[in-house]
Amino acid sequence: MSIFEPNEGTLVVIPSLSLPQDELRRITGARCYEERLLFLLFTLRRPGVKVVYLSSVPVDPAIVDYYLGFLDDPDEARGRLEMITLDDARPMPLTDKLLRRPGMVERVRRALADPEDSWMVPFVVSEAEERLSELLKLPIYGPATALAHLGSKSGGRMVGEEAGVPLVPGFTDLRSLTEVEHAARALSRGRLMVKLNNSYSGLGNAIVVKDAPDLTACRTSFSAAEETWATFAEKIAERGAVIEEFLEERPLRSPSALARITPGGAYDVVATHEQVLGGPNGDVYQGCSFPASREYRAQVGECAGRIAAVLAGRGVVGLFGMDFFAVKTDGGYRTLLCEINLRIGGTTHPFGAALLTTGAVYDPETGLLMCDGRPKYYVATDNCAAARLRGRRPGEVVELLRAQGLGFDREARTGNVLHLLGAVPEFGKLGFTSIGNSPEEAADLHRRTLRALGPAA
Repeated sequence: MSIFEPNEGTLVVIPSLSLPQDELRRITGARCYEERLLFLLFTLRRPGVKVVYLSSVPVDPAIVDYYLGFLDDPDEARGRLEMITLDDARPMPLTDKLLRRPGMVERVRRALADPEDSWMVPFVVSEAEERLSELLKLPIYGPATALAHLGSKSGGRMVGEEAGVPLVPGFTDLRSLTEVEHAARALSRGRLMVKLNNSYSGLGNAIVVKDAPDLTACRTSFSAAEETWATFAEKIAERGAVIEEFLEERPLRSPSALARITPGGAYDVVATHEQVLGGPNGDVYQGCSFPASREYRAQVGECAGRIAAVLAGRGVVGLFGMDFFAVKTDGGYRTLLCEINLRIGGTTHPFGAALLTTGAVYDPETGLLMCDGRPKYYVATDNCAAARLRGRRPGEVVELLRAQGLGFDREARTGNVLHLLGAVPEFGKLGFTSIGNSPEEAADLHRRTLRALGPAA
């Protein structure tokens, strides 16, 4: 089973952000991130596939039209798509809201073409998604919550050690501020990184300068706005944490890898990326480019494969991401594992969009997406925001780019694929993936699109 290329069956897409809500509240337009899995509508190009897509609030029909417009027969595909909305904008996970409404659960059940050939595809698996799976009697394309610890910061280090992948020096399974302080004394001088076991998009991190005897008296930069040692200590006690030496090498590269494991235990690495990071500490995900640098692409892929083998042996199923550091040495680059994210992540939708719109195939030997004998490249962002976009309708933005030649050319299989369009009216924010036939073409398209959408346009 591959959610990117299913031949038949029903995908029940549950894009619920079942993650720490305090961190999600700090992301502009977080509710609209439920739209990041709309690239799965492209799977409707296969006539045997049906998609049931849930959302907290209605998805603008123009956005659905936009995605179906990539297909050969949009009207026929629309007959195999069911969009189900709860019409509930409360700031809580979609799955939690769904479980409180048995009538809507029954509606999802009725939407299944064949329950024996249907899968739940969640953004992340929590106990809520497992409960919904039981009610619908559907398997989940994702890791069981009993294995969730393997995707925590502590669990990721454990898996990395078992896989023989190099790690930054540090300590795991710290359950109190006192334990963090003791571990800090055992690490080198300079700066340290404290990371909550379970956090999202780098918002659970803190960089500490060891310039005072007590950790809380040291200069500290929290990645999340308004965080303090008092609030951070509560989260350490609740979720646990790791502490690591801060890598001072600059420029510090941050490649990532995307892998999948089938229910039968087969695994493969499907992509590598360069991450674009921002925020006060330069560790908050902003976007990515494909593929990772040639200088260490093979090394990242090889490390990711070893990690995937360990996770497959533990029974993990689904898509997941791995973040790395690439440190330059006299002999080249050395790859270190940063963390494992056992869920659909920020690089998943750009990869899925590029794969499904171009018909390309990933070549593990070169680490490239190949289409008709030539490679495809892309640059993606989740964070294009401009005041001039606020109040515009999603369809207007689609037409604006199309009129400037910045849409998608189905014949050349290059151009932009937009996402997060639902965040445009209220927040003036969207994301897009710029696909080209060379790294330079993709980067140039991305820059021109940012100019077209930005303040100077």
